[in-house]
Amino acid sequence: MDTKLKVAVLGTGIMGAAMARNLLRAGHDVSVWNRDAAKTEPLVAEGARGAATPSEAVKAADVVLTMLYDADAVQQVVRAAEPGIRPGTAWVQSTTVGVPDVPVLAALAAELGLDLVEAPVSGTRAPAEAGQLLVLAAAPESVRQRVGPVLDAIGARTIWTGDDPSKGSAARLKLVVNSWVIAASNAAGEVVALSEALGVDPQQFLDVIQGGGLDLPYLRTKMGLIMDDGLDPASFAVDTARKDAHLIVDAAAERGVKLDGAEASAARLDRVAGQGRTKQDMAAAYYASR
Repeated sequence: MDTKLKVAVLGTGIMGAAMARNLLRAGHDVSVWNRDAAKTEPLVAEGARGAATPSEAVKAADVVLTMLYDADAVQQVVRAAEPGIRPGTAWVQSTTVGVPDVPVLAALAAELGLDLVEAPVSGTRAPAEAGQLLVLAAAPESVRQRVGPVLDAIGARTIWTGDDPSKGSAARLKLVVNSWVIAASNAAGEVVALSEALGVDPQQFLDVIQGGGLDLPYLRTKMGLIMDDGLDPASFAVDTARKDAHLIVDAAAERGVKLDGAEASAARLDRVAGQGRTKQDMAAAYYASR
């Protein structure tokens, strides 16, 4: 099987641009589209083909990869791509969506003749740029083989969660992972805020936990962004984290589970979004304490 594929990347924000760049580095023929066309220009300069419309981007593609804001955006963009879609094209759907969204997207794939691969990713800007994302994926074995070169280019490892992408096994695991990511980031902000309120140097806290069971590289990273005023550019932006936080709360509530911490995290992200910090790193939730 030819491992060099024609791949259309729809959505070139923080994650989509990094994915497209790594696909180019792996030797794939990459076309890119984004609602804001300016975001595709650096990729075009590196060898990608810019497309004016989603339909133009997917024409003749072996694989379509979507990395957009939410499920509504995915549906709108894939609908717009329909005139250029060839039946039998593989669709790697990497946008983080809610559990109820998965069967809707699966139905859309079936309608358009796309072979769906549920493939949300775990990781932020740096691992995405390094091609070191963790891919959480579900697809039949035959489709897995076809998209393997794409997943290998964007990630360091793929964890297969099931054979049926309409069941949402990958989306559900992604929400569990992100519940921890958001909780840890929120905790980093609260530690800094409490330290400052009590007249404690936050670095003293880090010195206390250093090398022990409570130490966590991610905690140090997020605290560092706050203490060093490094919230721009975002690794994981407030607006995206906020969206995911509400998906997590909703998924739990639908199953009769109350997540007080996740609800509080969502509320904090709502507050900092209201302060105009939507494009800053999610560690900006620190400012919800002020």
